[in-house]
Amino acid sequence: MDLEDARRYIRSNAHAVLATQRRDGTPQLSPVAATVDDEGRVVVSSRETAYKVKNLRRTGRGWLCVFPDAFFGPWVQVEGLVSVVSLPEAMEPLVDYYRRLSGEHPDWDAYREAMQSEQRCLLRFDLTRAGPDVAG
Repeated sequence: MDLEDARRYIRSNAHAVLATQRRDGTPQLSPVAATVDDEGRVVVSSRETAYKVKNLRRTGRGWLCVFPDAFFGPWVQVEGLVSVVSLPEAMEPLVDYYRRLSGEHPDWDAYREAMQSEQRCLLRFDLTRAGPDVAG
């Protein structure tokens, strides 16, 4: 699958499972919402204290399986190099992330306060591979 085709799919389908690697090499899986920013990076919101963030800071690699709301149907797997953007730098990208997934927030000040209190960060995937290219 072409990376741009994968980005198009993710722009329309946000439900995903993120896989990271624990220290022992086994997978750690997390349900997340994903979208694509203006630079073509896949972005996910998380908390600084989450295991997935600790794993990504250590390895810099992540995998996403993205699927439709109905769960069954076409899906895409992407992988890439992942950077963790922390607050305060992450604040405006987190606002952009919310807008892409949900539109306008009724109270942006409250949203920003929640991002601070929840210790949110943004995970940015620079994609290196996408699939599948065939149905199984």
